Amino acid sequence: MLMKYRVVRATDWKTVILALTLCWLAAGSVMAQQRSRQQLEKEKKQNIEKVSQIRTILKKTSSQKQATLGQLKALNQEIAAQSKQINLLTEDVKLMTSEIRELRQSSNQLQNDLEKLKKEYGEMIYAADKRRQQVNPLGFLFSAESFNQLVARYKYLQQYSEARKGQVRQMEKVRQEMLAKKQDVERKKQQQQGTLAVQVNESKRLEGLKEEKNRMATELSEKEQDLRTELTESRKAVSRLESAITEMIRREIREREERERIARLARLKAERERIAREKAAAAAAAKAERAAAATESDANKPETAEPKAEEPATEVAERTTTRKPDERRNNLLNDEEAALASSFASSKNRLPWPVTRGFISDHYGVKPHPVLKGVMQDNPGIDIQTTPGEVVRAVYDGVVQYTTYVTGMHNIVAVQHGDYYTIYAKLKSVSVQVGQRVRAREVIGVVATDKDGVAEVQFQVWKSTSRMNPESWLIDR
Repeated sequence: MLMKYRVVRATDWKTVILALTLCWLAAGSVMAQQRSRQQLEKEKKQNIEKVSQIRTILKKTSSQKQATLGQLKALNQEIAAQSKQINLLTEDVKLMTSEIRELRQSSNQLQNDLEKLKKEYGEMIYAADKRRQQVNPLGFLFSAESFNQLVARYKYLQQYSEARKGQVRQMEKVRQEMLAKKQDVERKKQQQQGTLAVQVNESKRLEGLKEEKNRMATELSEKEQDLRTELTESRKAVSRLESAITEMIRREIREREERERIARLARLKAERERIAREKAAAAAAAKAERAAAATESDANKPETAEPKAEEPATEVAERTTTRKPDERRNNLLNDEEAALASSFASSKNRLPWPVTRGFISDHYGVKPHPVLKGVMQDNPGIDIQTTPGEVVRAVYDGVVQYTTYVTGMHNIVAVQHGDYYTIYAKLKSVSVQVGQRVRAREVIGVVATDKDGVAEVQFQVWKSTSRMNPESWLIDR
């Protein structure tokens, strides 16, 4: 009887281990799916917000009767966002297909587990009934040879009874889980059908946007001369802005070099004075020593040799301050500026946008003109199209280094962050002054609106006299 008891318990433990293993594998799969699902839903939400902003901005600019380049840029961005949304929906459908497949596999596995549990339970009932026919439980207890054996037999019967009850509870739990999985499959299938319907509608909208883009591009191509004139004026404005920024940065570098030169001269002067004091003190000590020696010795004793002349202080100081060109440039920054530059550099890919709402209507660098064939255009920064009257904010702590007005670029604000600079152009008005310290997200002005009703701010990032791609500095939106 005791051997049979051990066999039953071993079988029960195998079942428990199997169930725990299946639960662990299922939990791992669910966690992986949840991470993927959460990321996908986050991207879908962000893209929907982006599409909404583009449509709002485009709706305001499309109040103009004639097609404009700004409208075409906004339409291109909406098409890109719409295409991304369709791709995200496609990924969603694929993910749901995978989820449904895994749910069905889990349901089938649970069904198999339930069948195994039922079979084991039947075997337990059969074995128990067979034992009852052979040995009466009370007779089994009272036939014990000692009290300890009686207690052991009683615990065995109690544990066996509890094992049977546990088997029933386990079967019911598995059955409930299996039903829940089947319900999840049906619910997920309905969600998938709904997503497919949304995808079809979004695809139709994308086709409509492409047709609108072609119509607008055709209308704009008929104004080729006007576009070329506009492009020429734009290039002149960009050139004027770049010249102003370059001159401002070079002037700041010259001022730093002048401060460093004055500080170096002050150090040289202090070094000369220190050496002169030491030399005078040494000469006085030597003179006193000679006078004392002359008093104690005879007049024919040779005089003490003069101390060797020291190297000119200027040459010593110059040699100690000589540095490589890169080292001199780095030392142009004071401690506060160097700390700010390091902090700004570590914030790459994490800077806030200069406007709360908006999208990049023109990216950084050289690219084809959206309408004129064979014509390339270069953007030293990025253009962010937004709503009229939108406030422009500093993206990081710094000092306002420069404000001016450039024809074609409206008002300009340059904020210094050590040897980094952020430039904000196409501002209607400016609310800061040169020398003012600003904090991240502090308002520095209001975006300007051009003759076509397009509100657009240009944002640039420079390190010393080299411009950088601003998109790699801003946080993903």
